[in-house]
This record gives sequence, C-alpha cells and structure tokens, in this order.
Amino acid sequence: MNNFEGILLVNKSQNKSSFSIVSILRKVLKVKKIGHCGTLDPFADGLMVMLIGKKYTRQSNLFLNQDKEYLAKLHLGYITNTFDTESEKEFVSDKVPTIDEIEKALDNFKGKIKQIPPMFSAKKVNGQKLYELARKGITIKREPIDIEIFKLEIFKYEYPFLQIRVKCSKGTYIRTLANDIGEKLNTGAYLSSLTRTKCGDFDIKDAIDQDKLTIFPLETFITTNN
Repeated sequence: MNNFEGILLVNKSQNKSSFSIVSILRKVLKVKKIGHCGTLDPFADGLMVMLIGKKYTRQSNLFLNQDKEYLAKLHLGYITNTFDTESEKEFVSDKVPTIDEIEKALDNFKGKIKQIPPMFSAKKVNGQKLYELARKGITIKREPIDIEIFKLEIFKYEYPFLQIRVKCSKGTYIRTLANDIGEKLNTGAYLSSLTRTKCGDFDIKDAIDQDKLTIFPLETFITTNN
C-alpha cells in the first residue's frame, strides 16, 4: 500500500455523491483511510477538501468546523418540498422583487441566527434520519440550530433567478436559507444550483476536477500544509 498522506482539493461534479470521490481516490492512490471536510448533496458541485491517510483523517474535525462559502442560485416564484431541485416545484407567486427588496430581505439572515433543519436532510432525531421520515410523508418538529451568516450578498439577479454569495458557519443548510429568503420576499424560492467555493482558507480555484482524478498523477496535487 502507498504512503500518500496530505490534503487534496477536488471540485466535485454535479449529480455525483461525495463518497464517489472517496471511492475513486482509494482505487487510484491505494489508500484506505480517506475522509473529507463535509458532504455536498449530489445535485451540488464545488470544493471538497479530501484528507488522505490516517494522520489527516484524524484531524477531520479541524476541517469540518471551518467556515464555508457558497455560490447559490435561487429560483423565485416556486417552492419544493425538498427546498431544491429534487422534488416537484409548486407555483407561489409571479411577483418580481426589486433589488432593494431583496437586499432588505437578505439583511434578516446576516449574523447569528437560528435555522430549522429541513425534513429532507441526514440530520438524526431520536436516532432516525429526517429524510427517511420525510420520504414516508412524515413531518416532525425540529429544534432550531444556531448558525452564523458572515456574508450574504447578491451576486447576480435576472428574474426569476437570484444568485447569492454566502459565507457561513458549519451546519448551515443553504437549501433552508433559500426557502426562508423566498418566504421573506413573499415570492417563494427553492435552490436550483449550489457551488461550494471555499472551505476555511482552501479555494476552489486550486482544486482538481473530479473527472480528472484518474487522468493526472495525483501526487503533485497533494499538499501536506495545514
């Protein structure tokens, strides 16, 4: 078995699971101990900080607790049960909010706030994953969690699509944020795309695309700097 250890930045492809990267790396690097800085939903893409080898997987909490940055696209006027593209959309309103209305709505979510985890999430309540209940049509009460939004700004707006840049603490559900922004605007909204651009000091511009993991010799991309 090879002794590759370190950090590898990968740009996860859309419609791929986070574990798919782990699976590829185990085959290519012949290393069993591989972790990451936190999952991305299959429909999302962007930065995955992969931890290669026992020394680095043991430090996973250091990376999991780092702040994250995202570029999120909201589709205004509709909602979905999953708050993203994974379920049927339902029309809410054809109201076209102004830039000023959007900026005022975003102000409500900056700083330390409480957020209710979505039913379609892997969060466990009484030992059961919420999405398992949601798929059975069961909705239960969820306790709000404490999160912090450090930055929340308009990136691009062409109705019905609103792109926002978000810098947030660990545990923030961007799907829930999209839904809540839609409620505040009285338009409804769901998350139509999501890209993670940063994790702590790590940036997506330094990442290798997932579909190139089997093409290039990965040793040159692995760093041992924390």
